[in-house]
Amino acid sequence: MMADFPSKVTTETGSPSSQSTQQGGNSLRGLAANVTNNMDMSFIRSIPSVLMMAQIFLGLLHWALIASSPYMFAPANGWVLFVAVTFWLLTSILFLSIVFGLQRRLSAVPWPITVMVYHGVATILYLTAFLANAASVQPFYHTYFFGHMAAAAFFSAVVTAAYGVSAFFSYLDWKGDGGNAATSTVPT
Repeated sequence: MMADFPSKVTTETGSPSSQSTQQGGNSLRGLAANVTNNMDMSFIRSIPSVLMMAQIFLGLLHWALIASSPYMFAPANGWVLFVAVTFWLLTSILFLSIVFGLQRRLSAVPWPITVMVYHGVATILYLTAFLANAASVQPFYHTYFFGHMAAAAFFSAVVTAAYGVSAFFSYLDWKGDGGNAATSTVPT
């Protein structure tokens, strides 16, 4: 009678696919679990994250408005388009690298000062792009694209302000203040 009993008996009650899903296997659910485990959820809920998302969204609107108009008529708009597209791409990459914890993997990079310098440079260059954009609205006054150029100037001003506020928060992070006076006080 013992000879009929198989030598390897599994007593697991679940299916093999459900167990590999729970362990982060090759399924879509396992992949989603691995991605969400690697995300920095505290950063996503922070003010610097909201500012970066606003920079990405409004920057996209800005360069789309510039690119959809005949920007060749005002040579300064080439600079505006270059700054808008470049910082839209760089901010998107920086946002994703912070969200997915690249800072933990590249600990040799001084991230607080790097992010502060990035936002400071972005503020200055976006300010020059805003001024060039605002000055180049007038040649489009009697054309169909006047509204595009005026809206682009408005969005460049908003994105410039968002980069400036991000530079301020990056400065606070670099100094180690964090912006909360309650955490820096020592009870006596």
